Amino acid sequence: MRQLLVNIDHVATLRNARGEHVPDPVRAAEVAENAGAAGIVFHLREDRRHIRDDDVLRLREVVRGIFDFEMAPSDEMITICSRMKADYATLVPENREELTTEGGLDMKRVKEDFRSRVFPPLKEAGVGISLFIDPVPEDIAIAAELGAEAVELHTGTYANATDPQTSRLELERLRDAAVQVHSLGMRVNAGHGLNFENIHPFLDQVPHLQDISIGHALIADALFRGLENTVRHMADIIAG
Repeated sequence: MRQLLVNIDHVATLRNARGEHVPDPVRAAEVAENAGAAGIVFHLREDRRHIRDDDVLRLREVVRGIFDFEMAPSDEMITICSRMKADYATLVPENREELTTEGGLDMKRVKEDFRSRVFPPLKEAGVGISLFIDPVPEDIAIAAELGAEAVELHTGTYANATDPQTSRLELERLRDAAVQVHSLGMRVNAGHGLNFENIHPFLDQVPHLQDISIGHALIADALFRGLENTVRHMADIIAG
């Protein structure tokens, strides 16, 4: 069953712009779940540019649905995520200079490090592992080999396409990737850049979808019609 997870990072970005306490990302998480979100996504970055450690502690207390801890595969984040008993650790590449995550993991490069250092402590803590990767068959095969529970397909290239041909080709890649992920017994998740304009063709053409993570587009839309209305609308679209 397809369901919406709401990324609350940019509520924290807005709060941090003034160095004060509002808007509260934890309150946003509560509103989002009450409006139909199946869970909450957040990215605790090394530089703490938006979500902070105390946010994670408070989120763990209030989130009733899926608690998806997006993170770089650093020792610090593995320790925090394990302590929080997250439902999922969504492992992403992290670059200090980027505005947002720019692409999927290079699974060939990280494969042995993930096998020996990253996966064992998370598995021991009972945390499910989701890998944020591009729709590349070789990377998906490595994710299955390592024992990941889920793959979050990077939809940014599709979402940012500026012409119909590129959009069509990216949807085909995502469709094929979703079929492969599903056939290998992993959960098919997706996210990055999805919004009210591009979500419909994506849902129509990509099968086996489960958790769809959306953040910035929802927070932007909520400025005009309120977070509860925005989340309920998107949750209904995704649920079909």
